[in-house]
Amino acid sequence: MSVPSPHRAEKHRATRRRTTLSAFSLLCCSLVLTALPAGASAAPDPHTAASAASSRAAAAVAFADEFDGPAGSAVDGGKWQTETGDNVNNHERQYYTAGNSNAALDGQGNLVITARKENPGNYQCWYGTCEYTSSRLNTSGKFTSTYGHVESRMKIPRGQGIWPAFWMLGADIGDVGWPNSGEIDIMENVGFEPGTVHGTLHGPGYSGSAGIGAGYSLPGGQAFADDFHTFAVDWAPGSITWSVDGTVYQRRTPADLNGNAWVFDKPFFLILNLAVGGYWPGDPDGSTSFPQQLVVDYVRVTTGD
Repeated sequence: MSVPSPHRAEKHRATRRRTTLSAFSLLCCSLVLTALPAGASAAPDPHTAASAASSRAAAAVAFADEFDGPAGSAVDGGKWQTETGDNVNNHERQYYTAGNSNAALDGQGNLVITARKENPGNYQCWYGTCEYTSSRLNTSGKFTSTYGHVESRMKIPRGQGIWPAFWMLGADIGDVGWPNSGEIDIMENVGFEPGTVHGTLHGPGYSGSAGIGAGYSLPGGQAFADDFHTFAVDWAPGSITWSVDGTVYQRRTPADLNGNAWVFDKPFFLILNLAVGGYWPGDPDGSTSFPQQLVVDYVRVTTGD
């Protein structure tokens, strides 16, 4: 796998932030916090998708958004908040907009997050006048969970410089900062790897490019953008297990952290975003078409046995 720019390892030491970001955004630096997973893939847990589904049958639904509603309407404000601004630390190129301009329901049971090559609001980014818009949503202050099965079915976009993600941050980030808050990346994809997604843990001593994780690739040269896929983690005390379409591809425990602290036994909140450019994916080029869309069928969190 490609090695990220050495600047990524120092990205969280940067102090230059845009004043247009909300107070929450200043604390939670989006995919500036995420990085190319380091180390070899962990051996999959032997349990099957069928047994996992069976165990969840009696589980309680802690959070669910099926994204039902009229076409063009915004997401449920009782479940999600929309962040705004740019992201200098990670050198992303987009401006995250408010409202339903870049995140709206399609009237067919999906949320569509759209990245466009445009700047209708004359937004200013760290590099000057912004070239792209997109959206980033989170459940901070609205929903957190400690443990459970966290899942989303989605169809990701494609193209050089395109960077969709479904992830979680520790709810105490405002008090302890990152990476002490912990971060669980359920799914990241960078456009130059159309057939591969990554799952990663970040915490104290294993953050940025030193994150602990692995990638999962589709067989036969398939691309994730060609169809919907289900991305999930099964999160329990002392363990987190990743799967794609029910196939487990890695399991992590405190034993994987080289003596560093396991910071994943506390409440976390959810994040969905679609970034354009950045240290890891690189910037869009002449091969990248716009608009690009992250289409989300649902997000669900179940807890209990």
